[in-house]
Amino acid sequence: MKIEDFFQPLADMLTTMTADERIVAINTLKQFLHEQSPFNEEPVDCILWVKADMVAANDYNPNSMAPSEKRLLFTSLDTDGYTQPVVVCKEKGQYIVVDGFHRSLLGKEKKILRTRLKGYLPVTCIRDSQSGKTDRIAATIRHNRARGKHQIMAMSEIVRDLSRLGWKDDKISKELGMDADEVLRLKQLTGLTELFENGAFSEAWTVK
Repeated sequence: MKIEDFFQPLADMLTTMTADERIVAINTLKQFLHEQSPFNEEPVDCILWVKADMVAANDYNPNSMAPSEKRLLFTSLDTDGYTQPVVVCKEKGQYIVVDGFHRSLLGKEKKILRTRLKGYLPVTCIRDSQSGKTDRIAATIRHNRARGKHQIMAMSEIVRDLSRLGWKDDKISKELGMDADEVLRLKQLTGLTELFENGAFSEAWTVK
């Protein structure tokens, strides 16, 4: 029996369902195929459609977008469609945004997008190994820095929080793609001296 022989019975079954039922069924099928895929370690291998109200912003993202960029993003989403999913982590029945906050926000706010997407958003879940909050924070920073977008003060606060959660400077440096001096500079911006108790300072630094 050829794999194509399964398509028509499946299509017939899907046509009897409501739109919501069809989306659930297709998501289930995608997850099944993802488990069998040779690329199942890659999040993009499985893009699901989830209710937009189940997608929530994180409380730490230092990324910002100028009004002109936001307008351009809306134009792109309206004209080209969603070519990138929202990267999320599933937590307590919600999908917490790791990357793609503005894509998710516009999909909720703009009526033309909300109607077209039937109240859903395309998401892909990060690896299970990154489900802890500090790992999610690091993943968000990596996504932002790869695009060259991050706010210095917000980054400084994140470095402070990761330090307080027990991350050493070398781990912060490695996971966030920074050099050692950049980590120290961001720590300095918080003005919290306890962050420097075990710090090794560059000779180029002077403290006034």
